[in-house]
Amino acid sequence: MIIAFFINTPAQAHLMKNIIKTLESKNHQVLILAREYGETVNLLKSFGVSYFVYTNVSNCGKYKKICNFPFGVFNSYNFLRKYKPDLLVGAGLECVYTALPLNSKCVLFGDSMPINESIYVKTQFLLCKPFMDAIITPDAVVTPGSSKKSLGSKHVKVNSYKELAYLHPNNFVPDESIYKLLGIHKDEEFVLLRFNAFDSVHDFGGVTGFSLDKKRELVNKLSKYANVFISSELVLPPDLKRYSLNVPKHRIHDVLNYAKLVVADTGTMVTEAAVLGTPAIRFSSNAGNKDLGIFVELSNKYDLIYTYDDPEMAITKAVELIKKPNLKNEWKPKREFLLNDKIDLSLFMEWFIEEFPRSFNESLSQNKLETCDNTCEYF
Repeated sequence: MIIAFFINTPAQAHLMKNIIKTLESKNHQVLILAREYGETVNLLKSFGVSYFVYTNVSNCGKYKKICNFPFGVFNSYNFLRKYKPDLLVGAGLECVYTALPLNSKCVLFGDSMPINESIYVKTQFLLCKPFMDAIITPDAVVTPGSSKKSLGSKHVKVNSYKELAYLHPNNFVPDESIYKLLGIHKDEEFVLLRFNAFDSVHDFGGVTGFSLDKKRELVNKLSKYANVFISSELVLPPDLKRYSLNVPKHRIHDVLNYAKLVVADTGTMVTEAAVLGTPAIRFSSNAGNKDLGIFVELSNKYDLIYTYDDPEMAITKAVELIKKPNLKNEWKPKREFLLNDKIDLSLFMEWFIEEFPRSFNESLSQNKLETCDNTCEYF
């Protein structure tokens, strides 16, 4: 089987890495098409995989990224046509519209309900919907109170999070040598602050994070109790730059694992912290009634994160938590509850891809467009 993966973001690189490795070990031919964006390509290099850069949007504005779309499709088609892939796997328009002229099947993975998001994300999904063959999402993505529970007849919901494809204990073993890279001793506590650039398509429509003043306030207050490290997609001003996290990008999950606390205005690292059992606080202007079901579930069902639409409340909670002496011990049983309740997403995705389209029909018949549970054949 010839399978092409579109990898557009660092999160997607992590999501797909174990799936790709397993498929290759089973003698499937795997092709990787990468977008030059953020640390995506650097991560792929660190994983030791071959890839083709089909588009470069690293220095593009939001609207230029949209204008680059047809060139990305053209480059992808030219690269793939000689291979004639059976299946394309990705998360967006380029994957779907490259599959069309190739006459290949197309499976998308998403970690949100696009019909409940901004007009830009909704439009992107509506352009994909007629031509994709399946879309997989976690079953918790539905926004609470929304009347939209499904993305239609091609939607498969799975009882997991994308982060459990690479941070489930089956797939990730933390390495405490990260302390040496951080320049601190193992008995020193530290906090990771993660700040987003808000330049992705799903950020269109006014989603905002911590202002510069609030970032400074976070650092000033938390540094009284622990070492502070900042991971930022935007260039930091001189007074905050000295807190910059300087470790190899592929070691970020070791940082998340050993941190006492994570505070962020982006979603992925908060969810990653949660599945690793690290207390996390998220600030987003989309929190509250507009929030994604994943964050609501992590907060209300598992009590692993705190999420706020008020930055001052997020900062106050961060100070309250960092003062607790045995904070991470409180999170251990919460994490175990989550791991016992969810499945290893990589196992599901490997099965789904290898057995497609039989896997698609079987998933729908078993969960009836609700949740794929532990009775699926991939176990």
